[in-house]
Amino acid sequence: MNLSLPTLSQNITTLQTLAVGTVGAALFYLAELPGGLISGAMIAVAVFGVSGRPVGLPQPMAHVILMTLGLSLGSMVSPEMVKNLSAYPVTIALLAVATFCSTFGSSLYLQRFHGWDRTSALLAGSPGALSQIIMLATERNADVPGIAVVQIFRVMILTALVPLLLAATGIVGHGPLPSRGEPATAMALAQLAVAAVVVSLFMRWIRFPASWMFGAMLASSVLHGTGLIHGALPQWAYIAALTGIGTLIGSRFGKISPRTILSHLAAGLGSFTVAIAISSVFVAVIALTTDVKLSDIVVAFAPGAMDAMLALALTLHIDPVFVGAHHLSRFVYVSIVTPGIVHLFGKARDDIDD
Repeated sequence: MNLSLPTLSQNITTLQTLAVGTVGAALFYLAELPGGLISGAMIAVAVFGVSGRPVGLPQPMAHVILMTLGLSLGSMVSPEMVKNLSAYPVTIALLAVATFCSTFGSSLYLQRFHGWDRTSALLAGSPGALSQIIMLATERNADVPGIAVVQIFRVMILTALVPLLLAATGIVGHGPLPSRGEPATAMALAQLAVAAVVVSLFMRWIRFPASWMFGAMLASSVLHGTGLIHGALPQWAYIAALTGIGTLIGSRFGKISPRTILSHLAAGLGSFTVAIAISSVFVAVIALTTDVKLSDIVVAFAPGAMDAMLALALTLHIDPVFVGAHHLSRFVYVSIVTPGIVHLFGKARDDIDD
């Protein structure tokens, strides 16, 4: 295995990306915008990248960010959160139906109003599991740049707007970061770090989705839930995780050329609107028929990336177990069902005139 050191230009790109993300997060946080650490870093890095500057973070750093996020989420788990477990089978089943409906709704919109072929439209409309969607799009000769723009654009809008919406409606508060409680001792933090690495590597070995984040979250949840470890991560680690997630999301969008973004902007906005309208119906049904908090349902059913939505759960102090279970379920559903849907209903661009 070739373990070459990063070049000078790669190091400069990493430092620039981190600096821009930190400044953006700080500005949004000082403005007391809900979810400001994530959305500020995301928007700043995306704009910086789209302007023509190189952006990106090395994989090891991305793994550390995801593990820190997982540890922070796990430290929020409490016995009181188990009360929602009885509602999981119903809400997860409805999430599968909502995902199916929003995928086909967004697909029909992209075909009717923007002339997309069926395969590209179906893949662009599938929420989450971006890596699998892009791989499938490449295999099926679909419109990979268009799919990437629509998918990442949806994540960015949700990451920026969901906290603002929840705060504007009074569902969650806004302003300073929520209290994290007493920080864990140095020994406890070391134990958490070792447990997170071991569990994450195991989950990666068994090819579990989002293994770095969920491995750390599982380790932290068990250690905190059983009372073996007390205390949260230090505030600086919590802030770094949220800023890092925003920076990672912004980097994905910042690597797309402005011309590609502009050519698919209307498609991204329209398909996002359709997906949100359909998801809102299911959110309303669950809110009216169960005791689950509305804020938990909104973030759990938001058709965005798993890491971004869990980061929102962390910053808005929303039940991470409920949100994580639903986004993991959607990830598995999309990964398993989407290839079959594309095979049955899709048509590659080469076949449109056949």
